[in-house]
Formats: sequence, C-alpha cells, structure tokens
Amino acid sequence: MPSSNNLTIIRICCAPFIFLAWYFLVELGHSPRLGTLILWALFCFGASTDILDGYLARKMGQVTDIGKLMDPFSDMLLTVTFFVCFLNADLMRVWTLIIILWREFTIMFIRMLMAYKQIAIGASFAGKLKTALYFVGVAGGLIALTLRVWLPTHRFLPIVEFLSGLLFIIAALIALISLINYIRTHLVNLNL
Repeated sequence: MPSSNNLTIIRICCAPFIFLAWYFLVELGHSPRLGTLILWALFCFGASTDILDGYLARKMGQVTDIGKLMDPFSDMLLTVTFFVCFLNADLMRVWTLIIILWREFTIMFIRMLMAYKQIAIGASFAGKLKTALYFVGVAGGLIALTLRVWLPTHRFLPIVEFLSGLLFIIAALIALISLINYIRTHLVNLNL
C-alpha cells in the first residue's frame, strides 16, 4: 500500500494533466466530451487520494512535517488548476479567484516563514472546511461544464451555472475568513 506522502505526490502530478485535458480537449474543442470525462476522472482520483492519504497518515502513524506541508499544497494546486479552467470557461468570476489566490499565497508564505523557524503547521479545521468547499466548488463547476458540453441547450444549464458560480463565491468568502483566522493564530509565532 502506498505511503500517504506518495499519494500526495501523485495528486500534485495530476495538476498538469487537468490543464492539458481542459486546454486541448475542451477549450480547443478537439474532443470536449472526452475532456469532461477525463476531468471528472482526475477530480475523483484527486479527491479520493486526498481522503486516503489523510487516513493513512493518521492510521499508519505516517504523519510527517513534510506531509503537513505537501498535503495542503497539493490540494491548492489541484483545485486552483480547476479554478483557472473554470475562469477561462466563464464559470467563475475573476474576483473570487483573486481572493482564493491571495489566501493560498499568503498562507504558503506564512508556512515558509514558520518552516524557517522549524515549525510545521498542519491544516486547521477552517482550512479543512475551505478545502472541502473548494472540492464542492470544483464538482459544481464540473457539473456545469459537463452540462454545457453534453447538453448545451438544456433548460437547467443557466441554473446550474448560477449555482456553480454561487459555490465559488461561498468558497472565496470561506477562504477569506480562514485567512484571517490563520493570520491571527500563527502570525504571533513569527515575532515580526
């Protein structure tokens, strides 16, 4: 059975394939239906390895400092890759992605500063909630994209696209709240 860190590395490696499937198959129109199927497969694979690596790390005593850093990074890389694709498909608004990127880069920077002080920080409850909402947002975006590709004249398409956009707004707001919480909790440890 693979170690939890190996699963995290595999999840990191999924991001380029998400982009390639999106760009060449969906965006350029070479095979949009195949593209949506591949995107769904990569999403399901990424989400399941995220659950499995967390389970293995706790159950098998494989929690490591490098794993505490790699797991949130891999989640961010996977979801942000999908978000950029959804932004390009006009399923996500620019401002929601900017808030999400501010949150992710700020926390990544704080984690680097903490690592410099030899303090590894695992994911908080707010961070895990944020990640769960990101994954729900990705699923919503994939539903909208799939409906757009497979059934472009379906009467529920505008509703699904609206709900997908709403999920991204909620995810951005939770990202902002978790950023504020993260800064309050960990900035004091930096003694800046």
